[in-house]
Amino acid sequence: MTFLKLLAAIAAIATISITSANTQEVVGSAAVTGAGSTFAYPIIARWSRGYQHWVAGGGEYRVAGSGLDDPPAGPILDYEPIGSLAGMMRIKDGRVDFAASDMPLPSSELEKLGLVQFPLVIGGAVVVVNIDNVRPGQIRLTGPLLADIYLGKIRRWSDPAIAAINPDLKLPEADIVLVHRSDGSGTTYNFANYLSKVSPEWREKVGFDLLVSWPGGLGARGNSGVAEAVARTKHSIGYVEFAQALQSRLSYATLKNQAGHFVEPSASSFQEAAQGADWSSSSDFNLLLTNSARPLAWPIAATVFCLMKRDPPHNRNQSVLNLLRWSLERGSDQARGLGYVPLPPILVAQVKSYWARALKPGT
Repeated sequence: MTFLKLLAAIAAIATISITSANTQEVVGSAAVTGAGSTFAYPIIARWSRGYQHWVAGGGEYRVAGSGLDDPPAGPILDYEPIGSLAGMMRIKDGRVDFAASDMPLPSSELEKLGLVQFPLVIGGAVVVVNIDNVRPGQIRLTGPLLADIYLGKIRRWSDPAIAAINPDLKLPEADIVLVHRSDGSGTTYNFANYLSKVSPEWREKVGFDLLVSWPGGLGARGNSGVAEAVARTKHSIGYVEFAQALQSRLSYATLKNQAGHFVEPSASSFQEAAQGADWSSSSDFNLLLTNSARPLAWPIAATVFCLMKRDPPHNRNQSVLNLLRWSLERGSDQARGLGYVPLPPILVAQVKSYWARALKPGT
């Protein structure tokens, strides 16, 4: 399914806002608005609160005409965690100031839509399970095995293929309950992209996109929806963003990476995958981190991208860049605390240079 067809398929989705009522107005005439990735929601929420406090303390970013003596002006950010596809719809139609997506767009598509694109933070999609007496990181899986599970070829937890790599783990004689995203999702995009790289059958039958035709299983909306479905369903398996897995206290799998090592999801294994990325040679940062060949890399590492209008009305980009500049320069500890990987300084410098080149002068 093409991106434009996916755009036509999306429907209206409920709103969740990040708000605060005690902030000096240094972001322009109204709160910054954003929508998209649920993968990124934990860190965007944390950054929003941090920026809110910093602004209230007299941070140095200024927007002409706003004035530090203005009275409190309401929320600094209104972000809707509605999935990458829905976020793309919002920014395409100019209904938000920025969108967060875990799927990069090619330069040709960005040009058509009048958008720019750059990375914000790096994280990982993890495989979560609900099996009695299985602790986080205890069950081992491989990419081809995971593909066969989601293809419906391996149907029971006691299957010999699973038992062979988990000889010390007593798994139940029970059917595997598959859980997947039902909405247009960047987490799905990276998860399915990884499976397409390790399983020719998956690549041929399912492929990868924000929405895919799942061979079976239960659908749930958002990372939180998948986490909730796995948490309440015995013998289930799903995939969510790492911070969501930790917050929901779900058991996650250890995966065998391309180098042949079983690794656990962590900020360090996500960073290992990111260190193999050559951002300087990618157009508009169009790069994926899945199935890295580095020895200790997590195989489903993913980047959160920001999409903005190249030339928005009312000079709205400056307000967004104030928030994002603070996040990239001062929000690294908050990202690490949630299990994400902040962009390295050299990549932050590339992003700022890209802003100067790609955005309308004066934004």
